[in-house]
Amino acid sequence: MTRAFLTPDDVHDLVAGQFGADRRLTALDRLTGGSKKGVYRLRLDDATSVILYLWATAENYWPPSPAVEDDPFTDASGADLFAAGHAALTAAGVRVPRLLTLDRDGRHLGAALALVEDAGATTLEALMERDPAAAALPLATLGDALRRMHTTSGPDHGRVADVARGVVARTRRAEDVVMDRALVHLDAGAARDPRLGRARDRIAAHVRHLRDAVAPRERYGLVHGELGPDHVLVTPSGEPVLIDFEGLTYFDVEWEHAWLRMRFEDAYPALRPVDLDPCRLELYRYAQVLSLIEGPLRIADTDFPGRRWMLDLAEWNIAKALAVI
Repeated sequence: MTRAFLTPDDVHDLVAGQFGADRRLTALDRLTGGSKKGVYRLRLDDATSVILYLWATAENYWPPSPAVEDDPFTDASGADLFAAGHAALTAAGVRVPRLLTLDRDGRHLGAALALVEDAGATTLEALMERDPAAAALPLATLGDALRRMHTTSGPDHGRVADVARGVVARTRRAEDVVMDRALVHLDAGAARDPRLGRARDRIAAHVRHLRDAVAPRERYGLVHGELGPDHVLVTPSGEPVLIDFEGLTYFDVEWEHAWLRMRFEDAYPALRPVDLDPCRLELYRYAQVLSLIEGPLRIADTDFPGRRWMLDLAEWNIAKALAVI
């Protein structure tokens, strides 16, 4: 598809309506890293800036994805999910960018958008690499925020927006959703990579074995869904700010911690995690490995500019998936 990104002229009326006709846009920077929505920094003539999120078709690189019943993590994008996640995290005492404007109806740019506080350009990931000592306090503060999230209970597993509206009526256990999701991702990956095709039955048996070891439980906390240090901004005062939380879900907290262990690596213990079920954690960890094969291989078939990075990510996880069988 032909992708048309925003130009300064496109946001002139939005800036005037939000900040007044006497304020002027001096620069519009499209930020890298987003694959489902556009992320832009708007610089104003008083040396301030704000962030614009735009949920437009041209900003979404992801083709349709395989999904299973009750899966809350597939295609988690949109202004409604953003608004529900922002409200839930704020209520839980978790720092997120302050919301300035939310336009669900596309009145300004023909697509849903949000204007939020610019919390800065420094990610926790970059700070951990550049100055591990300076990252210690944000890591500890993030750990406190995660405990508040993971001890905020929901009545059922499902997206926060659905639970808030009372439309969730689950009939399946969370671990069964994850098992079925993993098997769908395995089939999709096996169709693209012959190594997975040859090992498909053994991998599927391993997934079912991991599922059989999980004891029943119905206790759900708030989970971000894919929280890595690149999804945490650090303000000049050292305050961690969570972003990209449209996938906020009530789910088993082991799902979050499987992801955190992978993404934070040696720094993970600094988050001081809550008590976890090791069997549930291992099922979810392996399911995420299969997800990180299917998703990158799928988006690599598109015009996504980071295609090589996605293929390398898939290759890394193919090796992990095969190693255990």
